[in-house]
Amino acid sequence: MAQRGETGMPATQVDQDLQRWFLSADERGNTQTSLDSRHRDGLAWSTGNRVRALVHGSVYFAELYGAVKAMGIGDLLMFTDWRSDPDELLSGPGSEVGAVFAAAARRGVDVRGLVWRSHVDQLSFSASTNRALGDEIEASGGQCLLDMRVRPLGSHHQKLVVLRHAAHPERDVAFIGGIDLCHGRRDDAAHRGDPQGDPMAAVYGPRPPWHDVQVAVQGPAVGDAETVFRERWDDPAPLSRGPLRIVLDLARGVDRSARPMPPQHPDPEVCGTAAVQLLRTYPNRAPGYPFAPHGELSVARGYRKALARARSLIYVEDQYLWSVDVARVFAEALARRPALRLVVVIPRFPDQDGRASMPPSLVGRAKAMRVLRAAGGARVAVYGIENEAGTPIYVHAKVCVIDDTWACIGSDNANRRSWTHDSELSSAVIDMGPEGSEPWARSLRHELSREHLGADVDPAVLNESARWFDAFQEAARDLDTWHHGGRLGPRPPGQLRRYTQPVQSQWTRTWATPLYRVLYDPDGRSVGQRWARRF
Repeated sequence: MAQRGETGMPATQVDQDLQRWFLSADERGNTQTSLDSRHRDGLAWSTGNRVRALVHGSVYFAELYGAVKAMGIGDLLMFTDWRSDPDELLSGPGSEVGAVFAAAARRGVDVRGLVWRSHVDQLSFSASTNRALGDEIEASGGQCLLDMRVRPLGSHHQKLVVLRHAAHPERDVAFIGGIDLCHGRRDDAAHRGDPQGDPMAAVYGPRPPWHDVQVAVQGPAVGDAETVFRERWDDPAPLSRGPLRIVLDLARGVDRSARPMPPQHPDPEVCGTAAVQLLRTYPNRAPGYPFAPHGELSVARGYRKALARARSLIYVEDQYLWSVDVARVFAEALARRPALRLVVVIPRFPDQDGRASMPPSLVGRAKAMRVLRAAGGARVAVYGIENEAGTPIYVHAKVCVIDDTWACIGSDNANRRSWTHDSELSSAVIDMGPEGSEPWARSLRHELSREHLGADVDPAVLNESARWFDAFQEAARDLDTWHHGGRLGPRPPGQLRRYTQPVQSQWTRTWATPLYRVLYDPDGRSVGQRWARRF
């Protein structure tokens, strides 16, 4: 009798179906990583996982808070972050992330962190707060390193927390997605914003509403997530090569050497039906990372392979979607399939509204929109969202659902920087569940769609791509009409507004385009890859 997989289908059939969607180890294009060699039969993903979507920062932070509070001596907490504010509350008073992690270290939890060193605060970055979190953890016996092993003008953008338990491996979990441990992220379904707001463009108000998604992964994939962390932690290269940074670190007594990690525990046992493949971006840089000497572009390659299979619908939530190179991958899918529909939810306005900071982002997005609409025409719909008060909600989520089969949630945005230049980590998930159950990707799309539509929607409408597409259009049209009519009468349900942006003058495009290409959306590919337009 054939071996059977977690879904009840023969294991060979399950593997064949997954191979059509997921990257093989060869397709990942990185022979030096240990990520793929961990799996059976040379597969580049794990099976038997349980995956849950944590929609909204408040949901994620509350779960993270409870999980860390329950950790004890001998347990291991690992995290990577782009930005961290040690005083950000995970729940109520006394739940500051720095204090929670430091208290875990004092209880005997081995706390390890890799936080991007960042650029100076004067450029709207977070060098001082990232350093403050590290100081608090170090003072309690943990170790948090400021990692600047990036390309020039690059960053470490991965947002990962892995919790391993010496005595209770069934509690092991990896949190992967787009949510930083910082101000502005702890919003909820009402979208009134994090009480500890972060300054943004004036249109978002003093407490900017924020939409974001993280996943909680349990099962063998936790071992994969830990491997991602360990590869970076064990990199023997100096944390920074800048002479000034080295001198400042020496003067401050900053820890610049990683303590050896304890041996890695066996992967957690099978606990669900989800197949999970971790996708990453590491740029082509000199010197290269020992675990990716020529870089790794599996985020881009994973999207390209999955989009090539798209037949009916693509649903995207993204912070940017402003790269022509990335838009072409979606456009190719639209051109191949005349019935394919694309729905995109992005911020209605950039996060910064300065005279010099806003135009470059709009230049890139305008070009990407033209590429998509040229390929898909009326089959492409792009929306922003707002809360009940009419304040725009900043979309920071990085979500893609294809044909209710393949779903991806992570740190990568749909732009060239995320696909080629900065470090990124995303989780691609396929979970068809037991026979008769709803695919996980469909459940995720339904949950997000119901929030944006703001009403009880017949599941049959959501299940049929054409009716779902029309429901979004109708909801946005009704809300736009209400606003344009002076906001008279009851407000129509939902959050959706049709996305538009101002036309920029030729002079603005002339000076903003070089800034966009060099600073906002740089290219981390090799020269050959750029010329060939490949990832």
